[in-house]
Amino acid sequence: MATRKAPAKKSATKKSATKRSTTPPSRRWSAKVDTDSTHPDHELFLQSAPKIAQALATKRVSPKGPASGMQMLNFYINRAGKNLSKGRIATLERAKDLLSDIIAKAKAPAKKSALKKAAKKKSASKKSTAR
Repeated sequence: MATRKAPAKKSATKKSATKRSTTPPSRRWSAKVDTDSTHPDHELFLQSAPKIAQALATKRVSPKGPASGMQMLNFYINRAGKNLSKGRIATLERAKDLLSDIIAKAKAPAKKSALKKAAKKKSASKKSTAR
Protein backbone atom coordinates (compact mmCIF):
# COMPACT_ATOMS: atom_id res chain seq x y z
CA MET A 1 0.00 0.00 0.00
CA ALA A 2 1.40 3.36 -1.02
CA THR A 3 1.42 6.15 1.53
CA ARG A 4 0.07 9.48 0.48
CA LYS A 5 1.93 12.65 1.18
CA ALA A 6 0.08 15.27 3.15
CA PRO A 7 -0.52 18.42 1.12
CA ALA A 8 1.87 21.25 1.86
CA LYS A 9 0.45 23.69 4.38
CA LYS A 10 0.13 27.32 3.41
CA SER A 11 2.45 29.68 5.17
CA ALA A 12 0.85 31.41 8.14
CA THR A 13 2.71 34.64 7.38
CA LYS A 14 1.23 34.97 3.92
CA LYS A 15 -1.98 37.04 4.03
CA SER A 16 -4.51 37.52 1.30
CA ALA A 17 -4.46 40.82 -0.57
CA THR A 18 -7.97 41.82 0.51
CA LYS A 19 -9.64 41.26 3.82
CA ARG A 20 -13.28 40.41 3.64
CA SER A 21 -15.71 40.44 6.51
CA THR A 22 -16.96 37.13 7.76
CA THR A 23 -20.23 38.73 8.85
CA PRO A 24 -22.97 38.37 6.24
CA PRO A 25 -24.13 41.73 4.82
CA SER A 26 -27.62 41.32 6.25
CA ARG A 27 -26.24 41.18 9.82
CA ARG A 28 -23.97 44.24 9.69
CA TRP A 29 -25.10 47.30 11.64
CA SER A 30 -24.65 49.52 8.58
CA ALA A 31 -27.25 47.49 6.68
CA LYS A 32 -29.84 48.67 9.20
CA VAL A 33 -29.00 52.37 8.85
CA ASP A 34 -32.06 54.08 7.48
CA THR A 35 -32.74 57.77 7.72
CA ASP A 36 -35.33 60.05 6.27
CA SER A 37 -33.04 63.06 6.38
CA THR A 38 -31.02 62.11 3.28
CA HIS A 39 -32.25 61.15 -0.15
CA PRO A 40 -29.35 60.27 -2.49
CA ASP A 41 -30.07 59.15 -6.04
CA HIS A 42 -29.52 55.52 -6.89
CA GLU A 43 -25.84 54.92 -7.78
CA LEU A 44 -24.90 58.52 -6.88
CA PHE A 45 -21.49 57.44 -5.58
CA LEU A 46 -20.59 55.85 -8.93
CA GLN A 47 -20.58 59.23 -10.71
CA SER A 48 -17.82 61.81 -11.14
CA ALA A 49 -16.52 63.83 -8.19
CA PRO A 50 -18.13 67.17 -9.19
CA LYS A 51 -21.52 65.49 -9.72
CA ILE A 52 -21.32 63.75 -6.34
CA ALA A 53 -20.35 66.96 -4.53
CA GLN A 54 -23.06 69.06 -6.18
CA ALA A 55 -25.74 66.43 -5.58
CA LEU A 56 -24.82 66.07 -1.90
CA ALA A 57 -24.94 69.86 -1.46
CA THR A 58 -28.54 70.15 -2.70
CA LYS A 59 -31.49 70.50 -0.34
CA ARG A 60 -33.25 67.65 -2.12
CA VAL A 61 -30.52 65.16 -1.19
CA SER A 62 -29.45 66.73 2.12
CA PRO A 63 -32.30 68.81 3.57
CA LYS A 64 -30.19 69.66 6.64
CA GLY A 65 -27.45 71.18 4.47
CA PRO A 66 -24.22 70.16 2.77
CA ALA A 67 -22.64 69.07 6.06
CA SER A 68 -25.04 66.13 6.26
CA GLY A 69 -24.04 65.30 2.67
CA MET A 70 -20.43 65.17 3.85
CA GLN A 71 -21.43 62.77 6.62
CA MET A 72 -23.17 60.58 4.08
CA LEU A 73 -20.10 60.56 1.83
CA ASN A 74 -17.80 59.69 4.75
CA PHE A 75 -20.17 56.91 5.80
CA TYR A 76 -20.09 55.46 2.29
CA ILE A 77 -16.30 55.62 2.06
CA ASN A 78 -15.83 54.05 5.49
CA ARG A 79 -18.29 51.20 4.93
CA ALA A 80 -17.41 50.38 1.30
CA GLY A 81 -13.71 51.19 1.52
CA LYS A 82 -12.47 47.60 1.56
CA ASN A 83 -14.25 46.82 -1.68
CA LEU A 84 -13.49 50.04 -3.59
CA SER A 85 -10.74 50.36 -6.17
CA LYS A 86 -7.99 52.92 -5.66
CA GLY A 87 -9.35 54.99 -8.53
CA ARG A 88 -12.85 55.03 -7.03
CA ILE A 89 -11.47 56.02 -3.61
CA ALA A 90 -9.52 58.85 -5.27
CA THR A 91 -12.71 60.08 -6.97
CA LEU A 92 -14.64 59.99 -3.69
CA GLU A 93 -11.83 61.82 -1.86
CA ARG A 94 -11.91 64.48 -4.59
CA ALA A 95 -15.67 64.77 -4.08
CA LYS A 96 -15.00 65.32 -0.36
CA ASP A 97 -12.61 68.17 -1.19
CA LEU A 98 -15.14 69.76 -3.54
CA LEU A 99 -17.92 69.39 -0.99
CA SER A 100 -15.69 70.96 1.67
CA ASP A 101 -15.21 73.95 -0.63
CA ILE A 102 -18.98 74.23 -1.10
CA ILE A 103 -19.50 74.11 2.68
CA ALA A 104 -16.82 76.77 3.24
CA LYS A 105 -18.40 79.06 0.62
CA ALA A 106 -21.81 78.62 2.24
CA LYS A 107 -20.41 79.58 5.65
CA ALA A 108 -18.30 82.54 4.42
CA PRO A 109 -21.21 84.90 3.56
CA ALA A 110 -22.83 84.10 6.88
CA LYS A 111 -19.69 85.23 8.71
CA LYS A 112 -19.48 88.45 6.66
CA SER A 113 -23.09 89.34 7.35
CA ALA A 114 -22.61 88.64 11.06
CA LEU A 115 -19.59 90.96 11.09
CA LYS A 116 -21.59 93.67 9.30
CA LYS A 117 -24.44 93.35 11.82
CA ALA A 118 -21.99 93.56 14.71
CA ALA A 119 -20.38 96.65 13.18
CA LYS A 120 -23.79 98.30 12.71
CA LYS A 121 -24.74 97.55 16.33
CA LYS A 122 -21.46 98.98 17.54
CA SER A 123 -21.82 102.18 15.51
CA ALA A 124 -25.48 102.51 16.54
CA SER A 125 -24.55 102.20 20.22
CA LYS A 126 -21.80 104.81 19.82
CA LYS A 127 -24.27 107.22 18.17
CA SER A 128 -26.86 106.73 20.90
CA THR A 129 -24.29 107.36 23.68
CA ALA A 130 -22.87 110.42 21.91
CA ARG A 131 -26.27 112.22 21.84
